[in-house]
Amino acid sequence: MSLRPDLAAIAAHVAPGSRVLDIGCGDGALMAELEAASGCDARGMELDGALVERCVSRGLSVVQGDANLDLAEYPDKAFDYAILSQTLQTATRPDLMLDELLRVGRRAFVSFPNFAHWRTRAALMFGGRMPVTRALPVSWYETQNIHHVTVEDFRDLARLKGARIERAWFFSNEKQIGAPAANWRAEFAVFELSR
Repeated sequence: MSLRPDLAAIAAHVAPGSRVLDIGCGDGALMAELEAASGCDARGMELDGALVERCVSRGLSVVQGDANLDLAEYPDKAFDYAILSQTLQTATRPDLMLDELLRVGRRAFVSFPNFAHWRTRAALMFGGRMPVTRALPVSWYETQNIHHVTVEDFRDLARLKGARIERAWFFSNEKQIGAPAANWRAEFAVFELSR
């Protein structure tokens, strides 16, 4: 099974043998890849009980938990990397979530759908409705997204929180694109951070 492009970018930049916490790990695809290809000690946290069960049945170390509350239980710098993929926009307080990521991990990876992508802007401007796109595939009343973050919003949040952006990757149509004008060109963004 191939990884989503944002997960593949993360997997390619996690040092072999690292301790990793994948928060909102979903079906565990990234964890399985990190364990198999890089010999990482990968742990996961997932809110959805059915996905936790699926991960555990695959032999992955995953606990059911709410990252908004349960990250506080982990000690400082317990992991080399804390990963939050496509989950930041669902957090109750993304600013506090970023603090927790950088507290429990020496580095953090964060990926999210970019709500400033041109298709999203066009759907709002010309259709007057919340968009349904590849990056945002469900209607507004079904989505788990409670915060609409853009590439530039995230850069500002990182600055505000004293986080260094070590690297960033941007994707459109499942392909990596360059950083110029990423705020309107990228459907998804991935940032690697440290503090």
